[in-house]
Amino acid sequence: MADTIITTLTATHVPALGDIRDMGPEDHVVVHPDTTGRTDWPRIWEALGVAYVRGASVSLLWRA
Repeated sequence: MADTIITTLTATHVPALGDIRDMGPEDHVVVHPDTTGRTDWPRIWEALGVAYVRGASVSLLWRA
């Protein structure tokens, strides 16, 4: 059984997109609102979709 991965995405920190795509069940991604301002946001969003389909939990924090 693989270890659980919990990662946080921010405007200044995003892991390699391949690492996000490889996430699956038991893994969790937290996306801060400022992440959507990155120029590579569409690629990040696609990688999050792959992780979600593979079973990862993706949490999008709401703008306050």
